[in-house]
Amino acid sequence: MKRVRLPASIIALGFASFFGDFASEMIFPLLPVFVPTLGAGPAFLGLVEGVADAVSAFLKLGTGYVSDRSARQKPFVLAGYTLAGLARPLVGIAAAPWHVLAIRSTDRVGKGVRTTPRDALIAAHVPNEMSGRAFGFHRSMDHLGAVFGPLAATGLLMLGVDMRTVFLVAVVPGAASVVAVLFAKEADAKKTHGESPAGGRAAALPPRLRGFYWILALFSVANASEVFLLVRAKEMGIAASWLPVLWSVHHVSKSACTYFGGALADRVPRATMIAAGWGVYAVVYVAFAFASAPWQVWSLFVAMGVYFGLTEPAEKALVRDLAPASLRGRAFGYYNFVLGLCAVPAGLLMGWLWESFGSWVALATGSAVAAVSCVLLTVWARASGATEAAKGA
Repeated sequence: MKRVRLPASIIALGFASFFGDFASEMIFPLLPVFVPTLGAGPAFLGLVEGVADAVSAFLKLGTGYVSDRSARQKPFVLAGYTLAGLARPLVGIAAAPWHVLAIRSTDRVGKGVRTTPRDALIAAHVPNEMSGRAFGFHRSMDHLGAVFGPLAATGLLMLGVDMRTVFLVAVVPGAASVVAVLFAKEADAKKTHGESPAGGRAAALPPRLRGFYWILALFSVANASEVFLLVRAKEMGIAASWLPVLWSVHHVSKSACTYFGGALADRVPRATMIAAGWGVYAVVYVAFAFASAPWQVWSLFVAMGVYFGLTEPAEKALVRDLAPASLRGRAFGYYNFVLGLCAVPAGLLMGWLWESFGSWVALATGSAVAAVSCVLLTVWARASGATEAAKGA
């Protein structure tokens, strides 16, 4: 049977994500170096990221409701990429720490505005049997941008370009992301794939979907920022100069795994894939706790890509399966809201355990919570029949 190509709009949105993350990752890894030159320390940098993530999380939820009511997603996607593309490079002219806070928050406003409508737009362009592949392709392109962004910034710095100019140059891939969105078409409101529109405004999302969100929230509390894994890498003897290379290798793994994982999510029950991914996460975190040599750290950063490949496309495809077509914006809004909001306590918990009891306890705790979440998701899937929905049935 001939494999059907992904719609052109999905390809366009994939390239928008690639260029958007390319631009973002030219700047983000350099902020810990740049912010201190303005007279602020790590605590302020933590404030910047905390405020930015909180703003983004609430906007992802709000735009879900709004996009459902308007039945149009592309204007939100275009506005989000445009705002981020214009704001992000302004870090290059920042003269005070609060400038960075304002710019970074505006950047995240753009992300918050575009993310949920973009997910709903992707869902509307493909049938059930292609949704895993569509989301897998999109996440793969996003991670690929995170490979080339830091490398481009490093290359410019090695050529003698100063840091502020590197930030300003990020306007180029940012503009390319906006152009890519222009090639995406608005989904036909009269023609939806998968479940039929619910008709009118439903009082609430389906109970099965809400149950999944609660389990996802539990896992997300264990899923702290990957910056802690970089800290662990440094503990294991990886030189600071090699950390950007390690980070790029990690994103190469994520890109490849999410691409192939998306196709797999259309053949294997979504909940089964997610549970397997959380199981991989639990094992890898324990392995990080016991790692004793640099080569083991390199291997584990590659292995973490498998977790992303098994979960990211399948999670979004599962949300699409369980949400009525007329409520997809709201459904993806809650999904992104849960991930964004739980990132704050996840980081605080991991940081407190790390500082108070050491990296072994912190990593082992994350592994234990992931294992419990895996079991709960398996029980939920059997009880709700979600394993059948995974194959587009």
